[in-house]
Amino acid sequence: MWESIRRWFDPRELRSVGTPPDYRFSLANERTFLAWLRTGLALVAGGLAAAQFLPPLPLAHLREGLAVGLLLLGATVSIRAVDHWARTERAIRLGEELPASRFPAVLALIVALGALVLVAAVLLRGTP
Repeated sequence: MWESIRRWFDPRELRSVGTPPDYRFSLANERTFLAWLRTGLALVAGGLAAAQFLPPLPLAHLREGLAVGLLLLGATVSIRAVDHWARTERAIRLGEELPASRFPAVLALIVALGALVLVAAVLLRGTP
């Protein structure tokens, strides 16, 4: 694990592996990384907004749970983004198959579940 983390911060090691790829592939990998990073930042912003601006919800601590969940999810997405970028860049340089990931599907399910919980909270709030 520490070896993977160390690779994130040492571009010389990444460049020493394999052969230099067509720059367009590296730039596409970087754009994907930046898109995931924007997603992580949006989740963090949503967590802060939930903590600061949502009124109390009918279920105790739902607002706080939602805020903390979004903040943790944003952090997870950001860490996953840099790890996936490094693994993909390495695979491109070595001419290997790109690493598969279930993370986008898992993230979509978590967001959908969160949305369903909020729909239930809104409906509960509307009943007397």
